[in-house]
Amino acid sequence: MEEDLIKRLEAAVTRLEGISSTNNGGRVTLSRGGDFSSGAGADAAASDPSILAYDDLITQCVGRILAAAEKIGGPVLDVTKIVAEAFAAQKELLVRIKQTQKPDMAGLAGFLKPLNDVTMKADAMTQGRRNDYFNHLKAASDSLSALAWIAFTGKDCGMSMPIAHVEESWQMAEFYSNKVLVEYRNKDANHVEWAKALKELYLPGLRDYVKSHYALGPVWNASGKPASAPAKGPPDPPPAPSAPLFSAESSKPSSSSNQKQGMSAVFQQLSSGSVTSGLKKVTDDMKTKNRADRSGAVSAVEKETRSTKPAVSKTGPPKMELQMGRKWAVENQIGNKDLVISECDSKQSVYVFGCKDSVLQIQGKVNNITIDKCTKMGVVFTDVVAAFEIVNCTNVEVQCQGSAPTVSVDNTTGCQLYLNKDSLETAITTAKSSEINVMVPGATPDGDWVEHALPQQYNHVFTEGKFETTPVSHSGA
Repeated sequence: MEEDLIKRLEAAVTRLEGISSTNNGGRVTLSRGGDFSSGAGADAAASDPSILAYDDLITQCVGRILAAAEKIGGPVLDVTKIVAEAFAAQKELLVRIKQTQKPDMAGLAGFLKPLNDVTMKADAMTQGRRNDYFNHLKAASDSLSALAWIAFTGKDCGMSMPIAHVEESWQMAEFYSNKVLVEYRNKDANHVEWAKALKELYLPGLRDYVKSHYALGPVWNASGKPASAPAKGPPDPPPAPSAPLFSAESSKPSSSSNQKQGMSAVFQQLSSGSVTSGLKKVTDDMKTKNRADRSGAVSAVEKETRSTKPAVSKTGPPKMELQMGRKWAVENQIGNKDLVISECDSKQSVYVFGCKDSVLQIQGKVNNITIDKCTKMGVVFTDVVAAFEIVNCTNVEVQCQGSAPTVSVDNTTGCQLYLNKDSLETAITTAKSSEINVMVPGATPDGDWVEHALPQQYNHVFTEGKFETTPVSHSGA
């Protein structure tokens, strides 16, 4: 391994020396943050060892996931091509960084726009009606946030260090990647290979690359040219984002003004005196006292009409807030896949109530977490001090990435619990619950997840003055 690395470095130095000798004394500095601004600057930057290593990452890791996606086809191949496009866009930015001065925050946003545009394309594929490959699309789309490590400008920029950012970004994507592994584990090896290749693209692939070359972030060229967005002919119209980044409510007419216009029209029509001109006259046979069907029975047509009226939601408004500095309340969230609690501590608790078809990520250690009356809810958490409780829920998924002393499941139907190697000693308590499955890591780092179904039926036998309870054995258990 070391010999291969040395050979690649020697080849890169040889190419750089050749470039330097054929460009009229053009200056090429090989040191970190060297001057690539004159002579064969672009060629020298592209031949830098860090760029060559990035080429290897694309060839090996991105090539592997593309090969798996080509066997699947359809939307999976489409989103994988976008992933490859995003990595190619980042390579171009890394080359340009070596020739460019460090910009301000506004300039940085314009500089990184090509990468942002590609990630928005992946995000757009997850919007709208779900298809059979939603978990693939979501895993690929969420994983691209790891490429934002290139925007790290220092400890005060509000981001984690580049290595930590890559690891943290993968955590949310892993939630959907694990769903792919579980769904296709015994059905289609191509999907399993795709999910494994996606993970290894980031861990250890991108993480180790950043650790080796950009542990403290990108190094800009102090003597380079000012940063600017790349100009490649007339710009294409950007795709419509799934959600606006900035509110533009002030430029749109409000719904209340529309209502006022509608009510003004109503009053104007009433005052005109012609409001009854279009009404039909009620004849004698239409009057209730003269009708033959006065039994009070509701007709089938009336039943159908009433049943088609949309049910009025009794839930309250969506809420996600820290109450009294001690309790995070996440309530009535519907269809929100991007809920994140990042600023929390071990003295705070998290209470999730009445949420549906949503995903919550809790970054950091908290005292305890409770999920109550939720449906199709996903929770990804790091550590809890006391317990994780699931009460009155249906079809929930929970992933522990750190440790949890106790997990309690009460009156719940359908629970998928993922444990990592640090949480295998977690005590799991169940009561009045069914369809509880626990996923644990395989024996090897590359091994498949192993699923264990917790028993929900028991035998009670009266022996020697007391009852002895044993779980009912299941085939394959």
